[in-house]
Amino acid sequence: MNHRDTDSTASDLSSGARRSDADVEEIARLLPPPAHRDLPHEQYLHRKERLMRSIDHDHADARADRTGRTREGRPVARPARRLLRPALLVPVTALALGGILATGVALTNGDDAPATAATGRHDARDMRPAAALLDQISDAAGKGDALRVRDDQFAYTRSKVRGADLTSGKAVVGPLRDRESWVSQEPGPLRKLGLIRSEGETLPINAELGDTHGTPAGLGRPTYRWLSTLPTDPEKLLAYLYAEVPKSDGAERDQAVFDCIGGLLGGVTPPETAAALYRAAARIPGVTKVPTAKDVTGRTGVGIARDDTTFGARTEWVFDARDLTFLGSRSYLFKDTQYGKAGTLMSAEAVIDVAVVDKAGQTPGTRSS
Repeated sequence: MNHRDTDSTASDLSSGARRSDADVEEIARLLPPPAHRDLPHEQYLHRKERLMRSIDHDHADARADRTGRTREGRPVARPARRLLRPALLVPVTALALGGILATGVALTNGDDAPATAATGRHDARDMRPAAALLDQISDAAGKGDALRVRDDQFAYTRSKVRGADLTSGKAVVGPLRDRESWVSQEPGPLRKLGLIRSEGETLPINAELGDTHGTPAGLGRPTYRWLSTLPTDPEKLLAYLYAEVPKSDGAERDQAVFDCIGGLLGGVTPPETAAALYRAAARIPGVTKVPTAKDVTGRTGVGIARDDTTFGARTEWVFDARDLTFLGSRSYLFKDTQYGKAGTLMSAEAVIDVAVVDKAGQTPGTRSS
């Protein structure tokens, strides 16, 4: 290669690097900062991981010369672009940095028998403690009052949350925080989904990453009206979820569906839909009962959990022991991983209040202005 070719190649590489840096800046602009909390902390980390993978591919492209090979002479892989769409809006799920699934754990007192297969077919022998408890929870949820929710209203949730920051490569558990959210019930698609208030800041909830024309009502933004359209037969509902829940690299399919159901709990949900979700969860393999469970505020109840053996974490839902209402969810590692030792908290949320209000920013019991 002569001097002119060398200069040309260097110029190309420099230009490619500049374009790549511009792409990185644009992606960074689109990525919501951690303080927004428009998604749970683990979901923010999942977005970040997916973006970083894309950025790595861009830098690899920029380092390639005209022959399509790296400086070491290896061919540069140019995978097809995939829509950088995050996983679901769920309180205790999502792949974090490096592929760890930030989900929850609690003691199960030995009730670790695998749950019924996802076909939904089971007889009395299959009604283990977890399935029996979920049937009771389903019965209680089905007795709730159906709401009249207009498309111009907002679902309000007040909760207490605690999560781990993985920026350093190790889980650093933060303090307990108050959080309020207002989620629009319009079918969409919407670019502004509502508001979230945390740590003294009120910020907009933006459309899911990749939804350039806005996010419609659906699994990623479950409105009351959309939830009311879901099948209420547990077998049909579970089949729908297995077909529709987005796949995540390396994640167990059963766990993804379990986490999806968890993300639909505790909010403004039609009673029949909530009842069907619990009975559908009873049919997912690996679901177990937790006889004594606590939410992040210390409220004691009973729990439903599932281990994700791939990532060494467990998801747990906590219910009031008296009326079986949903109290919250939590997550921590059940074995040592690169992020921390067994027992390390990854995320937790306790639902304090749920309501329907007329405007974003309005709290229950106050008039809209």
